[in-house]
Amino acid sequence: MSAVTGKKIRMNRLIQAETNTCLVCAIDHGMTSPVFLDGLYDTPARVSEVVAGGANVLMLGRGVAKDSAHLFRRDTSLALMLTASAAGRPEGAQITPIGSVEEGLRAGADAVVMYVALAGDNESEAIQALSDIGEECELQGMPFIAEAEYPNAYQSLNSMAGTLGPEYLKRNARLCAEMGADIIKVNWSGDPQSFADIIRACARPVILAGGSLISDEELLTRMALARDAGAVGCSIGRNIFQHQKPQAIMQAVSRVFRDRWPAGQALEELHEAVNGRVKA
Repeated sequence: MSAVTGKKIRMNRLIQAETNTCLVCAIDHGMTSPVFLDGLYDTPARVSEVVAGGANVLMLGRGVAKDSAHLFRRDTSLALMLTASAAGRPEGAQITPIGSVEEGLRAGADAVVMYVALAGDNESEAIQALSDIGEECELQGMPFIAEAEYPNAYQSLNSMAGTLGPEYLKRNARLCAEMGADIIKVNWSGDPQSFADIIRACARPVILAGGSLISDEELLTRMALARDAGAVGCSIGRNIFQHQKPQAIMQAVSRVFRDRWPAGQALEELHEAVNGRVKA
């Protein structure tokens, strides 16, 4: 039996056919953030909440995956992180390989994930690592999620957009597709047209990154715009696991993508959940 069969089965779990959606919660920030984030206390509770809220994929490192495996539902997929950030360096963070496709297979993952930061001194090394993972994923039948994002996930999105902009994201997304990525995670490019252009350029299923902390209204509005531009889902971390009601905000995101609710309608239901009110 070929590896193509394995990849097809795993991809069907990642992107649910009934709604053509992939809703990811990323709880890998203990390996990437330059400081500890309060939302990461009691990580198993966060995992339970986001699964209950509708996340069908969890991006995790090996340690948290091991601790949280018993909380997965039968239709919950693990996307194992294969990179971390050397964030304590005075000259700035650097993406560091930490795992393998083989480890992902042993762990029961439905995908492996690499953060792809270009435009730095180590761009050639990043491209080589990207290619190596892409090749191994094809050989082993493992779906590959590439995070085609701005170089610093903890810098202001507006600041990086002003410096690098949609053309950086477009080039990064296309490069990831060329190297074999099956699903591509991209930062919000600032407007629906440029985001749609990125999707066209990579010709792969695209999920929108949640990015730095923003208001619920801005998050849901951005998700709805990305959905209408062609995104099949999202991958959100801080805006979910640091939220006062992680399950409720995950449910609101699910409403936007799976039920195709307008952002305002999802926001109204979220406010009712947060404030303890139930619709009549």
